[in-house]
Amino acid sequence: MFRLLSRTLGRGFLRRCRGCSVRLLPGPAESQELEVLVPPPRVAPHARGPGLLPLLAALAWFSRPAAADGEEQQGAGGASAADAADEAEAEIIQLLKRAKLSIMKDEPEEAELILHDALRLAYQTDNKKAITYTYDLMANLAFIRGQLENAEQLFKATMSYLLGAGMKQEDNAIIEISLKLASIYATQNRQEFALAGYEFCISTLEEKIEREKELGEDVMSVEEKANTHLLLGMCLDACARYLLFSKQPSQAQRMYEKALQISEEIQGERHPQTIVLMSDLATTLDAQGHFDEAYVYMQRASDLARQINHPELHMVLSNLAAILIHRERYTQAKEIYQEALKQAELKRDEVSIQHIREELAELLRKRSLT
Repeated sequence: MFRLLSRTLGRGFLRRCRGCSVRLLPGPAESQELEVLVPPPRVAPHARGPGLLPLLAALAWFSRPAAADGEEQQGAGGASAADAADEAEAEIIQLLKRAKLSIMKDEPEEAELILHDALRLAYQTDNKKAITYTYDLMANLAFIRGQLENAEQLFKATMSYLLGAGMKQEDNAIIEISLKLASIYATQNRQEFALAGYEFCISTLEEKIEREKELGEDVMSVEEKANTHLLLGMCLDACARYLLFSKQPSQAQRMYEKALQISEEIQGERHPQTIVLMSDLATTLDAQGHFDEAYVYMQRASDLARQINHPELHMVLSNLAAILIHRERYTQAKEIYQEALKQAELKRDEVSIQHIREELAELLRKRSLT
């Protein structure tokens, strides 16, 4: 049996992705023309959205549970068929393990070929759960490789199978796919779909959290509730970035504030994602001219980033220096940029190194004119 899980939820919201391609194998007729699970947009479209939203969910596989003790013993023909099905499922699981290993080793072409073998075998044995799982893994692979049209069709196929199997529209797995679709639409400048998608994800989760607030642990565990809250944080974060790139900083600010509150409450102030959100909120405040308030958040983010040796410390420091320039604290800004440059060089982040050097040169030019 195969299930879709969200193990990354406990580790925070993820960022980043790369590009390339996946071919979409023909699926069942019902998965060819699917509708996106989003309501009509109630917000007017605006300018361009941000870049790709990174992969939000990791997947885990589970072997089929043993049959119940009271189950009737099968005849020879039935046992033979069951053994064949078990063998096929075991082979699919091994293929999926190999595919995920290839992804981890940054061998996407090999992963793609293996996934096609797994999907072909899943169709041959009519293993619908294996089909759903494989489509989802293929969709994520296409997504992180930047093949958005293929990823869109694969995510829709995955969603179709999940809903066809009885999963509710408010289930976290459906929300995660809807969020990825919204991110794809934002990247493609399909603004109405993007805004509607983000709104669907956020409003559905908020309503779900409100309904489940009073449920006891015998009905829903603390971990399950926390995962739903973190998924809401992901959606708020993604929507905030879209709004910020769409020149709507005040609306983005409200989203970031909510996302930051969720991350602080569940993951703690020192969690890497909490620090990233703190920095993003500061940048949003800075974009609105609220320099003093932005400085407070960014100074705190940089202090925490130093304490935990944050992997993006150089980016946080660079953002802090930019805010210091807006506050006309040029000497301090220069010192922070120099610290950021050293950190970027240690990380061998060539893009950030170039950016920081350009900012330093511009700062020195401005000071020479004053």
